[in-house]
Amino acid sequence: MTRNSLLRLALPVGLSLLAYVVVLVVSLRVLGRGIDSPALATAISVAPMLPACVLALSIVRLSRRADEMQQRIQLEAITMAFVGTALISFSYGFLENVGFPRLSAFAVWPLMAGLWVLGGIIATLRYR
Repeated sequence: MTRNSLLRLALPVGLSLLAYVVVLVVSLRVLGRGIDSPALATAISVAPMLPACVLALSIVRLSRRADEMQQRIQLEAITMAFVGTALISFSYGFLENVGFPRLSAFAVWPLMAGLWVLGGIIATLRYR
């Protein structure tokens, strides 16, 4: 894959991630000032999901256009992330039964993303 074709495929991922961050920051600031209408507050609260959906579609598109080796690496990375997230979240759920603080569901995505990156590094090294 040439540098230009990789950039052409990765650009939508980067732009949608940037849009997500901008919409998230703006929505949090607007919500922090207070919104009287529950419907408007709900809409503003979920507004970052619009660019997040574009980001998800961009990642799927990038994955579909990858060569077979890169697809295999990503499959292994995502598998490691899925299994690792399941094991860690279930383990922590049991620890909550004995007094550990409850965690928000927001903790799952950073854990999964971190394990995805780690899995990608491991899989890449495996196929060197």
